[in-house]
Amino acid sequence: MTILSGIKVVELGQVLSGPFAGAILADLGATVMKVEKPEGGDDARQMGPAFRHGDALNFHEFNRGKQSVALDLKTPEGLDALFRLLTDADILVHNLRPGVAETLGLGPEVVTARFPRLIYCAMGAFGHLGPLSLRPGYEPLFQAFCGLSSITGEPDGPPVRMGASVVDQGTGMWTVIGALAALQQRHRTGRGCVVNTSLFETALMWAGQKISAYVNMGKLPERHASGHPNFVPYQAFDTADGPLLVCCGNDRLFRKFCVVVGSPDWPEDPRFATNRARLAHQSVLLPEIAALLRPWPRAALAEALIAAGVPCAPVNSIPEVLAEPQTAAMSMLQPVPGEDFSLVAMPMSFDGERPRIRHGAPRLGQHGMTSEVIESPPEKG
Repeated sequence: MTILSGIKVVELGQVLSGPFAGAILADLGATVMKVEKPEGGDDARQMGPAFRHGDALNFHEFNRGKQSVALDLKTPEGLDALFRLLTDADILVHNLRPGVAETLGLGPEVVTARFPRLIYCAMGAFGHLGPLSLRPGYEPLFQAFCGLSSITGEPDGPPVRMGASVVDQGTGMWTVIGALAALQQRHRTGRGCVVNTSLFETALMWAGQKISAYVNMGKLPERHASGHPNFVPYQAFDTADGPLLVCCGNDRLFRKFCVVVGSPDWPEDPRFATNRARLAHQSVLLPEIAALLRPWPRAALAEALIAAGVPCAPVNSIPEVLAEPQTAAMSMLQPVPGEDFSLVAMPMSFDGERPRIRHGAPRLGQHGMTSEVIESPPEKG
């Protein structure tokens, strides 16, 4: 994929959010120079057992397609080498600990004054303003702090952390969106700008519907497990061999559902005739549905509901979703060129073509080190 061919990115990324932004840009064809500390490099290299080349699997996941330059940015030589990398760079991405960039002499004011065409992407923890702007933070902290954990889990159970790193990876996505928008603006003005994102802002955005409901209607969110606050039935039910998620998003779908499961009289019952009535009487209806569905083989029930036009899906395990023909058809799992393993590809296509993983993650300092003279910046593309 050459969508971003000719765009050069310098990434000072650690662990996940910054490297994920860099990985997106690399998969889209940009040249991504990953700058790492000479001793150990990105901490993610050691976060988990050695998978390939001494590095953890997560490092390979979020650093494929990049080049690695090892620079000691605490030395004049390292800082000078970085500035040389930036002379023809289009985008700088960093998720350094709050205050570190400024301490190193890499704050946005200094860098953008020297390189006015540069898109400077600063990924923070709590954000670039406010009383907590210098406090560091991590994925589970923000799921807790911003209310995401409080709305996840069983109704009577404890708050639960989501299993995916939605805040870290979401911040990476927002950073890329901001960088690409800033590049478009640079086409018009000839100048770059500073793009600020943070884990805090991303987490608040993901909690946005619940926040808006509270701010505008005084409505406190409730936990619904696999269910939905506004539709019934709209949740997972146990079958004879595994849970099936059923989504009746309107009264028409509910009538079709009732025919399939053998209760065509339910829509005639005033307690169940409309979605609002079902919401009010769900404590009666849901146990009856659960009892009806429990004896069904899951595949047979899913086939019958889908044939009737009722949205449903098995609650798959990871091996089960990998076995789904749709997963293979979409080519989301790609072999890494030059390696003996596969990774999940980017979830987008251009003219029907998904960006390919270009090559594996680089070895530490594979493309240069502080001790080496970087005579000229690497070629773009």
